[in-house]
Amino acid sequence: MHQQVELYTDGGSRGNPGPAGAAFILKDKNRRCILSRGLFLGQTTNNVAEYTAVREGLTAAKKLGAQSVRLFSDSELLVRQLNGHYKVKSDNLRSLYEACMDLLISFASWQVIHIPRERNAEADDLANQAMDRKGDVESHATPEKPKGKTVRLGILLSGGGRTMVNIQDKISEGLLNAQIVLVISSRSDVAGNDRARQIGLEPVIIRKKEYPEIADFSGRIAEELDKAKVDLVVQAGWLCLWHIPKKYENRVMNIHPALLPGFGGQGMWGHHVHEAVLKAGCKVSGCTVHFCTNEYDAGPIIVQRTCEVKDDDDADTLAARVFEQECTAYPEAIRLFSEDRLKVVNGIVKRK
Repeated sequence: MHQQVELYTDGGSRGNPGPAGAAFILKDKNRRCILSRGLFLGQTTNNVAEYTAVREGLTAAKKLGAQSVRLFSDSELLVRQLNGHYKVKSDNLRSLYEACMDLLISFASWQVIHIPRERNAEADDLANQAMDRKGDVESHATPEKPKGKTVRLGILLSGGGRTMVNIQDKISEGLLNAQIVLVISSRSDVAGNDRARQIGLEPVIIRKKEYPEIADFSGRIAEELDKAKVDLVVQAGWLCLWHIPKKYENRVMNIHPALLPGFGGQGMWGHHVHEAVLKAGCKVSGCTVHFCTNEYDAGPIIVQRTCEVKDDDDADTLAARVFEQECTAYPEAIRLFSEDRLKVVNGIVKRK
């Protein structure tokens, strides 16, 4: 998970048009390579190759969960166009330019910077490798081993289980020092139950309607958590209020699809949240990971991530954009917990 990235891009053709290649290199804030890729494009022009490199590099940065990007190119024209100083006149470039701009403005912050060719030698070499091979070239950085203890996670879900799957993916990729040891579902007929079985766990079904007293319902949940020796409880689309025992204080996390304290509380879940955000005319939304208390959507905030609300959004399109941020925010919060870097002081999370 890289909050800030540097992106170096280059592209060219041997003939204009001719056999072409595009390349990008993504580096973290310490300028260590995260991912490099060279693409063989077949017959096209220099300018198309340059813009293709930018589009593919920005797309890769989004998939990594980056919020901030600094783009470096040795094409002075491309840099001027992306900074709005020169109009794109070619019909062949307009759709590529627009795709690149849409990607750029989707980041919380971005810069496009011109550099001399000698400072862009790595990307230039990679584009030439792709042209020489007439095929793609790619390399990934070896991820650092996660720090901290291995956290035993208990997942609480009431729906499709996508959040659980995202967390398991990060664990499988070696990006998160955790293990899902328990899945509790409040419903017997949701897709999340099958997804739990796919990751090797039989979900424990605990339905609220079978426990008229909330204390009994909460006690049954705590019984399973204790039995599985859970370190951290992760509410992943969990829709039931339960009373959290004192020993689990600041050990239960929830993710909310908006920027708390706004648009929270009883009844504010799923599309109800996104519809309220749109009705309010908000220009920014996002997600919030917080420690749970015995109130809906209350408790100390751990991580927040933002995304743009577009003029033509509906609840579905906004939900998809928010979920992209959720897929980064929740693993980040779990990672901080595993590294023992979260301390709650007067109801506020401080990072150590």
